[in-house]
Amino acid sequence: MGSEPRSVSIEGAAQVLRPPRDRMQHLRGPSELNAQTVAPRDLAVRDGAIAGLHPDGRAELRIDASGCAVIPGFVDCHTHLPFAGWRAGEYEQKLTGVPYEEISRSGGGIKSSARALASMTDEQVLAQATALASEMLATGTTTFECKSGYGLSREAELRALALARELAGLVPQTTLSTALLAHSIPDGYDAGSWMVVVEEMMPSVLALGTVSALDIFVESIAFGLQELERMGALAAAAGLMLRVHGEQLSCMRSVPVALRAGARSIDHLSQVHVDDIGPLANATCAAVLLPAAEFLGNEQRAPGRALVDAGAIVVLATDANPGTAPVFSIPIVIGLAARLYGFGVLETLGMATLNAAWVLDLAHDRGSIEAGKRADLLVLDGPVDSIAYRFGHNPVQIALIGGVPVYVRDEAAAARLSYTEVA
Repeated sequence: MGSEPRSVSIEGAAQVLRPPRDRMQHLRGPSELNAQTVAPRDLAVRDGAIAGLHPDGRAELRIDASGCAVIPGFVDCHTHLPFAGWRAGEYEQKLTGVPYEEISRSGGGIKSSARALASMTDEQVLAQATALASEMLATGTTTFECKSGYGLSREAELRALALARELAGLVPQTTLSTALLAHSIPDGYDAGSWMVVVEEMMPSVLALGTVSALDIFVESIAFGLQELERMGALAAAAGLMLRVHGEQLSCMRSVPVALRAGARSIDHLSQVHVDDIGPLANATCAAVLLPAAEFLGNEQRAPGRALVDAGAIVVLATDANPGTAPVFSIPIVIGLAARLYGFGVLETLGMATLNAAWVLDLAHDRGSIEAGKRADLLVLDGPVDSIAYRFGHNPVQIALIGGVPVYVRDEAAAARLSYTEVA
């Protein structure tokens, strides 16, 4: 594909996704989400950033986007990479009616993944993670979050965070690291005594220099509201964002507590109480929906439509993990969300780009197509409304990160690229 170009001209696109106005941090409600536009446009990229909404006749790389849609790269703000191994046997159990809570209490679930992580070398874990990151890139994910949480000991959690730091140097995507230090209660502890260990871990977590958020799984089989308050206090003291796995398998009424603690997002929300929808919608806290987990786990469906209509910052993510959601494709998630929640195409795209970038505190730099933002861009093989409609089809022909083509699907896609020698 030639050397990395300093300038790129994307020309003749049938659709270019644009926000309602520049410098928006997120999109709330149907009015803002559906005010995004997909008009025909050209794009100029220089030195890794979007230079303007016009062609560049002197660009080192010209991309013929005729008949294509150009959208921001997808931001996956909820994944559990890097992890070890798979749990296909548990999926078989769930298909035959065994609930996840029973699987977890019998030593499966998160504890199974912890055993797998302990049994694999760093090299093996990173090899699996880089292969999955390549799979994600091919379906348009240009930025993603990593989580720990499969360690279940002080040493193993720190190892997982160190592996996430190493993964960042092995993949073309931007990665961010979240310390999910309260995912499952390790053997020999109760929720309170494990939180003491978490507090003792914080200097080592911060010393890594790469962790941007803390996370906690609030659930009947995991941690309660008291531990959520403690995690919120730890995040605030450390200057980190607070992320919350909440209301997935049972209604814990975690939303009011998470909002008081200043949570950046509450993720899952399959069992959210109806009285908590309004306060969440009025807060500066995202509702991250994970439809792959709901679909594969046969979980109760989150009230996605109600959250959007109430004005919440609604986000879509994969929940990519070896147990409840072994799904790594945002286009698949968009297709599921459109069907399960009744979302329109512009709504799903805003949720998987700008709103997801906001969750990771990156909306100033990516998530929408506007001058000055990082040129993480996707050239699709058709209009945007085909993403959900052609469920299971990968629409991504070309992915650029920082203006550099890092994924080109096939010879037909490669034929759209034309390099010019610059003296």
